[in-house]
Amino acid sequence: MIGYVTLGTNDLPRAAAFYDALAAHFGVGRMMDTEAFIAWGEWGGAPGIAATLPFDGQPATVGNGVMVALEVKSPEQVHAVYDTAMAHGGSDEGAPGPRGEDGFYAAYFRDPDGNKLNAFCMVAPEKTGE
Repeated sequence: MIGYVTLGTNDLPRAAAFYDALAAHFGVGRMMDTEAFIAWGEWGGAPGIAATLPFDGQPATVGNGVMVALEVKSPEQVHAVYDTAMAHGGSDEGAPGPRGEDGFYAAYFRDPDGNKLNAFCMVAPEKTGE
């Protein structure tokens, strides 16, 4: 159902460097690139992500309770995406690790504009008591 997610930025070159680095983990690059808008993904592929200067000319702000979840295939990839985010101006919102007992493994971070994201995967829940 979701085609892409757009996040506002007040510094498109800074956002571009951040998302170029993250997109590499997903094997995609820029699919649209203008002076005010960049989208990463693959035409006809999975949903993409975009960074944009707000069209109304007002400053970009962060949505309270809004988060973009980026699915990867393994805990190692969760760590790699998180480490890349930290190395490119991101801030920590929850280090990589299991969340709960249902096999959900995730790391939470914010981009340089303060937009919240996570990288996650599903792993086989650990069996206990056997």
